[in-house]
Amino acid sequence: MTSTRPPVVAIIPARGGSKGIPLKNLQKVAGRSLLARAIDAALDAQHIDTVVVSTDHDGIAQEALRAGAQVVRRPGDISGDTASSESALLHALQQIGAEDGITVFLQCTSPFIDSTALDSAIARVRDDRADVVFSAVEDHSFLWRLDESAHAEAVGHDAAHRPRRQDRAPQYNETGAFYVMRTDGFRAAGHRFFGRVEIEEVPLEQAREIDSMSDLTLVRAIAAGQEDTHVLDVDALVTDFDGVHTDDSAFVDQDGREFVRVHRSDGMGVGRLADAGFPFLILSKERNPVVTRRAEKLRVDVLQGIDEKAAALTAWIADRGLDPDRVAYVGNDVNDLAAFSVVGWPIAVADAHPRVLAAARFVLTRGGGQGAVREVCDLIPDSALARSARTTTPASPVTSAEEESHE
Repeated sequence: MTSTRPPVVAIIPARGGSKGIPLKNLQKVAGRSLLARAIDAALDAQHIDTVVVSTDHDGIAQEALRAGAQVVRRPGDISGDTASSESALLHALQQIGAEDGITVFLQCTSPFIDSTALDSAIARVRDDRADVVFSAVEDHSFLWRLDESAHAEAVGHDAAHRPRRQDRAPQYNETGAFYVMRTDGFRAAGHRFFGRVEIEEVPLEQAREIDSMSDLTLVRAIAAGQEDTHVLDVDALVTDFDGVHTDDSAFVDQDGREFVRVHRSDGMGVGRLADAGFPFLILSKERNPVVTRRAEKLRVDVLQGIDEKAAALTAWIADRGLDPDRVAYVGNDVNDLAAFSVVGWPIAVADAHPRVLAAARFVLTRGGGQGAVREVCDLIPDSALARSARTTTPASPVTSAEEESHE
């Protein structure tokens, strides 16, 4: 029996010219770019057949393909600050030849899109109960505006009458996360609101939207708190040294020689990974013989004197044929943030810098030099080690930027 279910295409406009937050769509929340998070939500929805990203930017296009979406290149005349989302949607529909069915408009600036809510909204349009369904959150705010004289005046309520919350008719605020529309109706109207419009109510925690750096910082903190990690199923582990293997302090003798303290249990955790041939790298900005000796004792790779951690990490990952999304990096300070952007699992030690804590997908319970390395090693399951033993060809350890060169 042939199915008559209308085709459903999700379109995610993602231009590269954001000014408030440069390349906002590629900013990461809990280890995934905002773009990838939107794509993930669409791919997880049962009723969506095709996911398309409309963009004018090469990096965004590459991220979209990596996350599993198709890409439509957007021309310059509909890529500027004044271009409407509708123009990008209509262009994408034309490029993929979609004239009917259902169009789902998703926005990357909403990082907590729920696939179940998406499916519910799609079903209402598919079953002809509505022409448009959009996500909104119940809102009991008393709104005000300033008149021409800068005097406040009430909007949508009587300022002299203050009914209780439970006595007021509910209002709804658009979240901006998604809009589900009949494709033919949208093409005819040229706007996302037409015909019978209904609301898919979502909880407040799914209504967060990113317009500023403070919004981004907040959702990163929320996402980090939501990550309940008891198993870290990754294919490689990379760590900073100072502040991760150590407590970021040093002892200096009368001759100027430095000594650091490491946590003995870390060696047990790393040893379990090394015995299985699991890829492990110590990546350090500083150059110090103690780092070399520690890496030798742990039997892991080490790169020292690295100013550009992201570039070095990217090269190390590529050299071993690893998927960046399945690599974890443990850091503690702001010079680790660039490396965080490379991997799928940016992890912070408990006493990390506030900006690092905010950018992390997961925060360890232990601080640097206090067993943090052992903690993260213990999260990696035996199945990941067994997989590594089957698929990974061990590379020769490297100890510095110069020693990595083949020249």
